[in-house]
Amino acid sequence: MPRFNYLLPALAAAVLAGPLLAWAAPAPAASAPMQKLRVVGGLADTNQYTHHEEPFWTRELARLSGGRFDADIVPFDRAGVPGGDMLRLIELGVVPFGTALMSSLAISHPEYAAPDLAGLNPDMASLKKSVAAFRPYLEKALRERHGVEALALYVYPAQVLFCKKPMTGLADLAGRRIRVSSATQFDFVAAVGAVPVLTGFAQIMSNMASGNTECAITGTMSGNTLGLHEVTSHVHTLPVTWGLAVFGANMAAWGALPPDLKALLRRELPKLEAAIWLESERETTEGLACNRGTAACSSGRRGHMVEVAVSPQDERRRQEIFTATVLTRWLQRCKSRCAEVWNMTIGPVRGITAPATP
Repeated sequence: MPRFNYLLPALAAAVLAGPLLAWAAPAPAASAPMQKLRVVGGLADTNQYTHHEEPFWTRELARLSGGRFDADIVPFDRAGVPGGDMLRLIELGVVPFGTALMSSLAISHPEYAAPDLAGLNPDMASLKKSVAAFRPYLEKALRERHGVEALALYVYPAQVLFCKKPMTGLADLAGRRIRVSSATQFDFVAAVGAVPVLTGFAQIMSNMASGNTECAITGTMSGNTLGLHEVTSHVHTLPVTWGLAVFGANMAAWGALPPDLKALLRRELPKLEAAIWLESERETTEGLACNRGTAACSSGRRGHMVEVAVSPQDERRRQEIFTATVLTRWLQRCKSRCAEVWNMTIGPVRGITAPATP
């Protein structure tokens, strides 16, 4: 498959070096040998990965299984896996167990962007409603169209605006170059009159340093971890998006697992998912506290940023941009299919009907 020849050695070492379930070194005769899974996880250097995904696979799995099962995990952005190709790699079995950003899936499959369209979810409660409504469709589509078993849905903290120059609200963003990470963020930023610049998470700081961008949309705590609080002065609290990721398994790989391992994962992965959602909500709040430099910051680095709250004008503008621009352009990207999906999933619970598209 020439298309995937660019995969870096880290991916080969972590995923391709052995079978889906590999035997470890011979164990004493009194115990069964350990079996090892190969997993590609989420973004490196985020608490989702370091506090939850990596410990679960490298330590908790062995503990929970009484030493029968173990796993190696590598974050996808250090494994040479372009985000837009992750679903295809899982589908092909090149990555038997992997984590894909929903925004990256939407490059080829725009309908998968539905639950986290820019401007749709101004708070965690709204996001939970959108995800709950969309999840049955997503799981069915991944299984039937891609041969992928969806095992968990993860979320990152609220994705907000960090800016170098002072601002009082969305109206001040006109003309600024702003880092975005998805098509719907691109649409939102363009609608406020700014210049969207599509940039990977790992390149945020270098782009800010070079002047290629003067603002960036990223997680409240993720931005703090990167050091954005040291190079920007103002942070706006509106969640433009959140950042969803799906953890899935190639159907053949999933089917080949021992029944007791499948049962264990079905039982434990929802707990991992719930822990990640709780941390995302906590980090959204603490990330802002750390960027401001208040005593509520316990796990990040304290900055001295000015926090810009969402004004009534900002809230009205968010709603206008979502319905007039973000939703409209998303519908245009996948025509009638997205309108049908929206109106049978998220639309009814959020009270927003998508017009039919030709």
